[in-house]
Amino acid sequence: MTLSVSTQVNPVATRMASETAAGATANNNVAGGAATIYTLEVDNTGNGSAVYLKIYQNAAPVVGNTAPDAIIMAPGSTKVSMGFTSGWYFSILSFACVTQGGNGGTTAPTNPVPVKILYS
Repeated sequence: MTLSVSTQVNPVATRMASETAAGATANNNVAGGAATIYTLEVDNTGNGSAVYLKIYQNAAPVVGNTAPDAIIMAPGSTKVSMGFTSGWYFSILSFACVTQGGNGGTTAPTNPVPVKILYS
């Protein structure tokens, strides 16, 4: 898994977190503080079963134990893109991707799931 954060020249958002293979190990505090999400994309085209992007307002969540603040389901063999016109505020932004919904679940997807989050 490889996380990169880059500065964006965009009238809405200024940074993009791009994880090439989101999994059961959380990407912790990716914004280094508060973040307002404007778009996100979960690319689950490499897996036949659903995956769940879990977003936490916690600097170091324990995946499967810490309750996520948001869960985005991406059906198998699909790419899910979401936009938030006014932004979606998180005091801290951490995320992980697993094969089970709800609070539990610690199994990483079989194949890589790229995740992109555009935020300021």
